[in-house]
Amino acid sequence: MKTYTCPAPAKINLFLHICNQRDDGYHELQTLFQFVELADQLTFTLNATGNITLSGDLSGTQVQDNLIFRAAMALKPYAVDEAGIEIFIEKNIPSGAGLGGGSSDAATTLLMLNQLWQLNLSLNELAKIGLGLGADVPIFIHGHAAFAEGVGETLLNVSTDTNAILLAMPKNCAISTAKIFSHPNLPRNTAKIDFKDYQFSQTHNDCQAIVKDLYPQVANTLRWLVEYAPSRMTGTGACCFALLPDINSAKALASQSPNFVDCYVTKTSNVSSAHTFIAETFTA
Repeated sequence: MKTYTCPAPAKINLFLHICNQRDDGYHELQTLFQFVELADQLTFTLNATGNITLSGDLSGTQVQDNLIFRAAMALKPYAVDEAGIEIFIEKNIPSGAGLGGGSSDAATTLLMLNQLWQLNLSLNELAKIGLGLGADVPIFIHGHAAFAEGVGETLLNVSTDTNAILLAMPKNCAISTAKIFSHPNLPRNTAKIDFKDYQFSQTHNDCQAIVKDLYPQVANTLRWLVEYAPSRMTGTGACCFALLPDINSAKALASQSPNFVDCYVTKTSNVSSAHTFIAETFTA
């Protein structure tokens, strides 16, 4: 059987403003995200057993709870009975980092199985299925850098500057998104901005101050990074990033990293590498 290996890229939030908390408990946000070259690798082997199997680095989750398996199961009702798949995951994106690794894995699974099982679902249909798996999954389904509003469901595609970046992940520091968004001191009334006026220096991450207070490792990581370059935490952390002028500058900074962080030198991109792979592989 033919095997395909497709990337599931990480993302960063260049800023994250929390503008309101709705009556249903969800937060209304504004954010700008880009993809990065750092990616998990998912290998798909099509078969006709009707079974879904998942192996590899599951990051401590049971198979039935893993987002990859759940994504495949969500598409099974759309496929013929004998449609089966073996999926192997190689994890390169750290968990609990705010880089969207689990959501990206789920999105790559939906995108690939849509092709391999010949389901012919639209991106909007896949995004709707993905939203049932996690709020960030539609971002990776649509596959283009975007400004997001609401609870993340309103996306405006943008092509913004790409940068060499250094991702700095504090060691032994996984953060629960739910814990941060339920914190009583989290700012929830940041004024909305007009996206056409976006400047990195005029924005911030509303989660950053709370996370720094709760997790000194994040505070120490940012204290180190901001000495050298514009820096910020992504999402709810724990990963932080520094925007550098080129890859060599990022490598030089990584070589000076303190022993309490793991560093990843990479680049931002306006198009998901999963979408690039699928377009190159399956487009006639």
